[in-house]
Amino acid sequence: MIDAEFKTALEQFGLELDEPLGMSLQQYAQSLWRYNEQINLTRHTTWDLFVTRDLRDCLQLAQLIQPGEEVLDMGSGNGVPGIPLAMLRPDIDVALAESVGKRAKVLDELVTELNLPVPVYAARGEDLLEDFRFTTIVSRAVGSLLKFCRWVEPHWSQFDRLLLIKGPKWVDERGEARHHGVLKGLELRVVATYPLGSVAPELAEAEDGDSPEAADASRGVILELAKKNKG
Repeated sequence: MIDAEFKTALEQFGLELDEPLGMSLQQYAQSLWRYNEQINLTRHTTWDLFVTRDLRDCLQLAQLIQPGEEVLDMGSGNGVPGIPLAMLRPDIDVALAESVGKRAKVLDELVTELNLPVPVYAARGEDLLEDFRFTTIVSRAVGSLLKFCRWVEPHWSQFDRLLLIKGPKWVDERGEARHHGVLKGLELRVVATYPLGSVAPELAEAEDGDSPEAADASRGVILELAKKNKG
């Protein structure tokens, strides 16, 4: 059964999951927390934090992926968003890239324990792009827009787009990236905006006419970056 505290957290923040999916995500969180006692993977060790800081991001991201896509979670860390995304969207192929060997080993053990067909590469994502092609690269809390664009700049032929999960500081990151010229030739769009933390959805609705830039400290975004006129 789904843990009562997990169910309460889901209900509190207006999220609904069917029983099998809820059980799979619960197993992931509990396994992650167990490994967290041996190696620092996450600070989100309560159901409220898991739901509002991890699962909410993944639910938003899952709506932006098309069936059959090949997705790379670059700098996967504790497996978010890649592992929950693979559970939420079994119709896509997800791979994880994590350059820290100890974390990559834990991620490999996690996906094996969860019986997920998710390969884990103990490598930097940009190095994988030398040999593999993906539809979409996803990432959360890995680097600024400037750093990320510089990492992948030589490899745009190996993927179609980036989907980056960002907090409200994304506007400052965009300004920095523009200043250094790394967004030239790229199209950047806000494809999702949603409440973060303990803010309930009905309390975080944007006022009519608000632009994405109006997002405050209670909102997160998902940015899509793609080459202009690609294909």
